[in-house]
Amino acid sequence: MNEMKVYFNHDGGVDDLTSLFLLLQMPEVELLGVGVMGADSYVEPATSATRKIIDRFGSGKTIEVASSDAGTRHPFPTAWRMETFSMTALPLLNEYEPIKTPLRGDTAANHLQQILSGANEPITLLFTGPLTDLATVIHSQPELTDKIARLVWMGGTFLDRGNVEEPEADGHAEWNAFWDAEAVKTVWNSGIKVDMVGLESTNNVPLTSSVRRHWAHRRQQVGFDFLGNSYALVPELRHFVANSTYFLWDVLATCYLTHPEITTTKLVYGDVITEGPSLGRTILAAAGRPIKLVETVNSVQFFDLIDTLATTAK
Repeated sequence: MNEMKVYFNHDGGVDDLTSLFLLLQMPEVELLGVGVMGADSYVEPATSATRKIIDRFGSGKTIEVASSDAGTRHPFPTAWRMETFSMTALPLLNEYEPIKTPLRGDTAANHLQQILSGANEPITLLFTGPLTDLATVIHSQPELTDKIARLVWMGGTFLDRGNVEEPEADGHAEWNAFWDAEAVKTVWNSGIKVDMVGLESTNNVPLTSSVRRHWAHRRQQVGFDFLGNSYALVPELRHFVANSTYFLWDVLATCYLTHPEITTTKLVYGDVITEGPSLGRTILAAAGRPIKLVETVNSVQFFDLIDTLATTAK
């Protein structure tokens, strides 16, 4: 079986770091590098946690990590970003010192640019945060888009409501698009094939009490211990949705990468609004760019896949 060559760029949340853990268990994936953004996190602890997860669960592979220097006028809520400090402090990730996974001295965008420049075959990109670093590469060397097989992006939504509840936002945007709408526009204006895992499908995979209990009952296995302790950092607020209920957004995008059969998709044409109160809103547009939208997910198959991957962790 040929391995899928993958570059992963994430923004440091619990779901992003769990996605990295799962990627490292996927036999179909050759992980070429990881870029870390300080979007749904602070970049230093997120980078630290990333390196520790590769050390602990990467089976000895050498995978370079680079931190992003991207910023925004629309930061994620501080409370969400603080979770990454707890992730990097998990005892399971701190049994062995020093950290061995190499940290590059350049930026995540430069790292991605170098990987694409040296690629002999198209690379699949998995982005579970804002698209800023990819947009930076496109602005610098647009010809490198020919080296990209496709982009799988967790971001955006074509639903009537998004998940951004901020004073100057009208509630239509999804957070990764809202953080840098111009980057979405740049990527969508390119020729890159885009598979979009938006709120349409991720809303079908909430983090429920029964999921937490299931992982707890199997905590003697190290993979489930990692899952249970990681998601214990996410408050269980079941009585309201805005800015509270946790869905497995990034994990779904990661599982879709190698197991698209657990989802249904449809072709849509979309655009993004880059100013005003609807900033970051992704919209259907007849003259927009083609997007393969993940529409539904078989939640049973999804959680079974997570179990299979967690079981293989050593």
